[in-house]
Amino acid sequence: MKRSVFILSSLLALLVLLPAFTFASSLGAIPLIAGIRLEFILFALTLIGVAVFHHKTMYVALTGLAVILIVKYIFLPGEFSFIEHLVGSDHHEGEWRILLNLLGLLLGFAILAKYFEESGVPEKLPDILPNDWKGGFVLLALVFVLSSFLDNIAAAMIGGTIAMVVYHGKVHIGFLAGIVAASNAGGSGSVVGDTTTTLMWIDGVNPIDVTHAYVAAIAALLIIGFFAARKQDKFQRIQKDANRNVKIDTGRILIVALILVGAILTNYLLDFPALGVWIAILIGAMIRKAPWHEVPKSIQGTIFLTALVTCASLMPVEELPPASWQTAFSLGFVSAVFDNIPLTKLCLDQGGYDWGVLAYTVGFGGSMIWFGSSAGVALSNMYPNLRSVVSYVKEGWFVILAYIVGFFIMLGTVGWQPHEPHRDDHKDAQNEQVSPSPDHATGN
Repeated sequence: MKRSVFILSSLLALLVLLPAFTFASSLGAIPLIAGIRLEFILFALTLIGVAVFHHKTMYVALTGLAVILIVKYIFLPGEFSFIEHLVGSDHHEGEWRILLNLLGLLLGFAILAKYFEESGVPEKLPDILPNDWKGGFVLLALVFVLSSFLDNIAAAMIGGTIAMVVYHGKVHIGFLAGIVAASNAGGSGSVVGDTTTTLMWIDGVNPIDVTHAYVAAIAALLIIGFFAARKQDKFQRIQKDANRNVKIDTGRILIVALILVGAILTNYLLDFPALGVWIAILIGAMIRKAPWHEVPKSIQGTIFLTALVTCASLMPVEELPPASWQTAFSLGFVSAVFDNIPLTKLCLDQGGYDWGVLAYTVGFGGSMIWFGSSAGVALSNMYPNLRSVVSYVKEGWFVILAYIVGFFIMLGTVGWQPHEPHRDDHKDAQNEQVSPSPDHATGN
């Protein structure tokens, strides 16, 4: 038993150190240790701290952020400005929009989940869901479908709320990992289902070019659904009959729908879904009393992820290995510990990727560790036991299996087909590579 825990812990340590080795750089005045810039080592130590001290994740992330900032200011005096990093400049897009969106969505969807729980719908679902392990499978499939047109955080929170009711609060950590993975898989092939695919769409990628991510995502769902549902069924079987005394509260259902529609509209129109969520919450508070008490319950997890994403944004990641299926595959593991938004931005700047393959890897890859995606962090606010990295990987090992199998099924059926440049700068770069120079044309 101790040996298996040691092996698992060693593998986790290697996984959280992967970004440091992947993006090691010798540029700048920051000290190097074994050829790796100090910021990457500090970030890796922060991730290891999160894995070890899972009851104090917020404090670990804030400490890591503070140390990284101190190092930046000590070794890059006059060059680095945290304020400029947040608000932006003429040559740099600030991180404020991403962080504010993240903050608003995590807190807002916690309120949505409570509205949904109190609507009475989850307690009526046993009439529809099968009574054995297949009920859990159907629930994960529902999360998958919801995530294809909703934000993956909302889909995970709705799935977690339903599971809390139909399993009488006894939800296995392996099934929770399944909910996280199903929400991320469902959003991977839709430009409105995940922040990374939405980012691709805004950048000019054709929405159709990411849809073949579902080849891998559906295969992954079948694996996740089978193992997660059977684990849950052995741990706590779904309740046999619905509660006949519960009445459906149409007012709360209306508020849930209003919040979801607000998120979709402002995401599409303004690239700012959190704004629509909070406008809808304020309108909904005039229909039913808002469960404001859910905000304090979610604040630590929200601060944790915001701090971790900020740490990731401070890493001097300026380039990636050449675009290939091997690079895309490895980025899935990197995204389990490194924010997938800057990874996606780098890939968009670089060009030359099969966007459907990349959408699956950076979107689903974060499911392999609970803090690798915002959906996992949001669900951990509802289920604090989810925050143990060792338990999450041990009980949700099938998520890693599903990622690998899904990827190679997609690679074997669809193949690696880099898309044509979607931006003018990429087209110009490609033309420069293809067009012969004047000297070459004249034979000189």
